[in-house]
Amino acid sequence: MATDRLRTYSLGAMLLLVTLAGCGGLQEMWEGPGARVFRPQSIAVLPPMASQYDSAREDIQEVIANSLAKAGRIERVVPAEQVTDIFQGSKEAFDSLVFYFSRLEMTGQSDKDSAIKLGKALNVESFLIIRINAWEYARKEGDNVGRVGLTMRLVDATTGATIWKARHEKASSYMFFKPNLKDVAAELTDEMIKYMPPTPNSGKR
Repeated sequence: MATDRLRTYSLGAMLLLVTLAGCGGLQEMWEGPGARVFRPQSIAVLPPMASQYDSAREDIQEVIANSLAKAGRIERVVPAEQVTDIFQGSKEAFDSLVFYFSRLEMTGQSDKDSAIKLGKALNVESFLIIRINAWEYARKEGDNVGRVGLTMRLVDATTGATIWKARHEKASSYMFFKPNLKDVAAELTDEMIKYMPPTPNSGKR
């Protein structure tokens, strides 16, 4: 009996540790070998990749660019509308974007040549690739929630290397008045960018 209680206590303690380990972090995160020393001076947020939530693409692109600018860790953040203007005004830049996204979808890898072309077209050293995983009002665990989920991929535009990837989600519960999903997205992106290189300790030993 005592052994059973001990086993139950040990299992409970292990589950608590797993739960605590997941608190305060992102659902998924990966860093490349150069992430700790990656210090770009400029960044652009590419138009989000196609998904079932395409109606939110412009909002998400703007929200993330604003979060990056507010974080202040990268000197120059290209405004979302400027990124859009570049792709609308240059067929070569737009073709590079389409090719880059198609190769990424097919292989899961960042294509070096088209990544470098995108970096030159946008005049940046890095860019963020976004996929919208959720943008909706739904029922979750018995509550009404406004839910936003994102996947981010940070790419070195000078080499085409993927530096960092992350996935996370945020839900805001409500009873009568629906939260603005753009506000939920802003909270989510602020949180995710805290974990994105260059972090405050990047390059320090």
